[in-house]
Amino acid sequence: QVPLVESGGGLVQAGGSLRLSCAASGRTISSYAMGWFRQGPGKEREFVAAISTSGGAIAESVKGRFAISRDDAKNTVYLQMNSLKSEDTAVYYCAARRNGVLSWIWTEYDYWGQGTQVTVSS
Repeated sequence: QVPLVESGGGLVQAGGSLRLSCAASGRTISSYAMGWFRQGPGKEREFVAAISTSGGAIAESVKGRFAISRDDAKNTVYLQMNSLKSEDTAVYYCAARRNGVLSWIWTEYDYWGQGTQVTVSS
């Protein structure tokens, strides 16, 4: 198991910014692919961003506004969210994939955090 703990969510006005953090414990995640997904009210879980040792990917809906990064020394992954919109309101989940291959499919990830709520008011 790789416990993942998200933090940094909250209430923000449209146009504002938040930075989410995902801290792993128990073992290093430096070789893992890490992803951020979100689930809005009444919606299915959707891909937001992912990062591996060889690159990253980001959803079209957040491209140019969100950025994913990792600090392997801190065993932590970040999601910087700028120019937030009301449609970004969701629970944001961090996930880890053991085989290190980047994926936008949530069922391919092995470990999940508990989620952090992001609410954007218009």
